[in-house]
Amino acid sequence: MKLILNVDAITHPLTGIGQYTLRLARGLRSHSAIEETRFYSAYRWIEDPEQVLAANRPIARIRRWIPFKPLALNVYGAVRSRAFLWQTRALKHYILHSPNYILLPFDGPAVATIHDLSYLHYPQHHPRERILFMERNMPRTLAQAAAIICDSEFIRQEIIAILKVPADKVTAVPLGVDRAFHPRDPESLRPALARHHLDGLSYLLAVSTLEPRKNLPRLLAAYARLPESLRTRHPLALVGAKGWLNNELERHLAPLERTGQLRRLGYVPEEDLHALYAGAHAFAYPSLYEGFGLPLLEAMASGVPALSSNCSSLPEVAGDAALLVDPEDLDALTIGLERLLGDEPWRAWAKTRGLEQASRFSWDCCVEETVAVYRRLLGETAHG
Repeated sequence: MKLILNVDAITHPLTGIGQYTLRLARGLRSHSAIEETRFYSAYRWIEDPEQVLAANRPIARIRRWIPFKPLALNVYGAVRSRAFLWQTRALKHYILHSPNYILLPFDGPAVATIHDLSYLHYPQHHPRERILFMERNMPRTLAQAAAIICDSEFIRQEIIAILKVPADKVTAVPLGVDRAFHPRDPESLRPALARHHLDGLSYLLAVSTLEPRKNLPRLLAAYARLPESLRTRHPLALVGAKGWLNNELERHLAPLERTGQLRRLGYVPEEDLHALYAGAHAFAYPSLYEGFGLPLLEAMASGVPALSSNCSSLPEVAGDAALLVDPEDLDALTIGLERLLGDEPWRAWAKTRGLEQASRFSWDCCVEETVAVYRRLLGETAHG
């Protein structure tokens, strides 16, 4: 089989969808079942997936400007669609896969990965232009896609029930975790922790893009309710690129930063992120809604006790290895944080059980199950 993979999502800063796309690009390019893999981003072909991040930097700058300019976004989308159709006019025997929701127009078989339906459940937590973009393009993608991939069974059921997609058209393919996320010797962590002023600290780690759906204001409010002695022993380290709609978050951040109980680290390169996970005393990820929840998996793989939410896809990822609470219940979140930080028997059990749970997920399996979707699609196409 021959494949066109849309790699637009591999942009700086690399988010969960960007990581997913990069892992697919690496795995699919070397897969024995795929005769040829071609990578397309924005308006041109890119030869090497390892160079996509650098090649997409100019596009990332354009996108930071475009989302707030409706006319520019529409013009860019129309021009890009026509360019892709023209450049793929002789490639109808290829499969097109978009790992980031929306398909480009294409005359051959196509696969879309839909990671979640947050644009429907939480439109208030997204920039208005993103909602309009999804509303305008999702119906066309659903009509065009011969197969849809999602990250969890929870999202699969939502796609079937809410988007009215036939069940046999939707496949849940869980994400994986890089082998670089693993427990580490404390001495080996010191250089990376020192770079981020965390060396010697027993810190509580939170990793997410700074945007409303991640529920960070409520996490900070719960953390602020902990006994001061506990907060002093376990400062909160917040890792994540700047997102959007964060006025409320800023109001919660400032008081904790002034007391030194919060360290805002911004975007952290992956090579340091491995160490920040492994060096953490505990990890908190009480998101309101997730299609998968990659940071939770990375924390468990690093041998770190974790707290997360009892809703959406997160129980699928956590199994029984993490402490799950109602993310909208401030009391439950506060009690959960106190146990996460101080209940040593539970913490010891959670470290061991988290490693076992994380071992069930790998990028190799994600790639293999994705190729299986392609195979089924070609089989159906051949007999259609």
